[in-house]
Amino acid sequence: MTIGILSKQPVEVPQTGLAARLAIRRADHAGTTAGLAAGFLQANLAILPQAVAADFMRFCERNPKPCPLVGVSALGDFRIPVLGENLDIRTDLPRYRVWRDGVLVDEPTSLSRWWRDDLVTFAIGCSFSFEQALLEAGMELRHISCGTTVPMYRTSIETTPSGPFRGPLVVSMRPLKPADAARAAEITARFPFAHGAPVHSGKPDLIGIADVAKPDYGDPVPIHDGEIPVFWACGVTPQAAIAVARPKFCITHYPGAMLVTDRRNSEFAVS
Repeated sequence: MTIGILSKQPVEVPQTGLAARLAIRRADHAGTTAGLAAGFLQANLAILPQAVAADFMRFCERNPKPCPLVGVSALGDFRIPVLGENLDIRTDLPRYRVWRDGVLVDEPTSLSRWWRDDLVTFAIGCSFSFEQALLEAGMELRHISCGTTVPMYRTSIETTPSGPFRGPLVVSMRPLKPADAARAAEITARFPFAHGAPVHSGKPDLIGIADVAKPDYGDPVPIHDGEIPVFWACGVTPQAAIAVARPKFCITHYPGAMLVTDRRNSEFAVS
């Protein structure tokens, strides 16, 4: 399934997590959150009914590379205080995806009509959090320079199941020169909360990706001569697991549209 293109970022990019959330809440920012609020933790979302929340929690614990938990809400609470004040899960992402029985039924910009008191929100670390470190190291991130959503792919690598949740590992891709790919692996290994080091590079067919020019989610980006595709575990993996589990109801983030928090990436980095 190919996801449509999110609109490009505004000229004035919010510099803090709160500023980013308020801009999104006012509908001043409707695009990908890549590049917003440099240095602030971003997170994927999976919002599930209490009936299956424990199984999903175990799925994340068993698959920490694609599903590094950085916050969990109280039952029915649209806040996650550990990730920020003045944070409202219902309004503070540019776009969401709503599922019924594993079928996508809506892609709203607000959850006002979908929110329920039996929901638990899981915030999962996002690769956007390590991208600032790569930019500071002088690496071009093609999806940012192109103003598009990072390309993401379903792989032949299976996750470790929990209850009804199972399915393929989803990866995000950034083209890099081989020397930069090695440096990127060292840099991103410091961010296990944001998927850590790459899971593969160079030969997409070895992980079940037939055509790197045709991502399953996000947008294709050009790979220049002398570059190789580098793949990181991706927080869209839970969406693939949800499609298999087919819970009666759930909500996820729209690929590329994350929750921007008040926490600094440096708080979670390891030396």
